[in-house]
Amino acid sequence: MQNSFFKSIENKTGVSMDDLFTLANAISHADFTDDKQVRKIVRKVGKLANKPVSQELEDELTRSILQSGSSLSLADIQKLL
Repeated sequence: MQNSFFKSIENKTGVSMDDLFTLANAISHADFTDDKQVRKIVRKVGKLANKPVSQELEDELTRSILQSGSSLSLADIQKLL
């Protein structure tokens, strides 16, 4: 059942489960006070979501995340995009 669940998610999103797990792991271990780590995660989410992230948007998202200083979920970052 678990395999069909993951296949369903992959079919709906077009993103492999390996990529999602890699991103989830990066988010759960990220230091959201580190500019470089935050930017890397923002770019990864944009790439996985197939959404272009301009330098201005990356700057704005990074600034917002750094100001909050707390951890984020994938859903939080997707809302920002």
